[in-house]
Amino acid sequence: MKKIATLIAVLFISGMGFAQSGAKIEFKAKDNTIDYGTISKKSDTGIRSFEFTNTGDAPLTIYDVLSTIGSTVPAKPTKPIMPGKTEKIDIKYNMAPGPIRKTITVESNAVNYEDGRIALKIKGEVILD
Repeated sequence: MKKIATLIAVLFISGMGFAQSGAKIEFKAKDNTIDYGTISKKSDTGIRSFEFTNTGDAPLTIYDVLSTIGSTVPAKPTKPIMPGKTEKIDIKYNMAPGPIRKTITVESNAVNYEDGRIALKIKGEVILD
């Protein structure tokens, strides 16, 4: 009986180690991707927003947002995002004609992504129209 109680206690304590506590980030965009579709260079600003929520139990901090050539990050949160709160990261594509296939990397303290690094993608096509 003592062995069974010890085994249950060990399993319970080790199970607690697998539960992730801390900041967690969940993006609203499916597959963390924004599809621009086909857009006109003349009539579109190229700005889109990645909305996200801190679904964890600790403040979420966005340390940096790194963009590939062809896109910029005009706005990102500068203060910690409290649990349950929603924020956004604005991305601006430079509207060069042709296909859009870019990746933006978010560096954060989110525990639900390896090293807190999240890859966001934008895709679509810019036409001269």
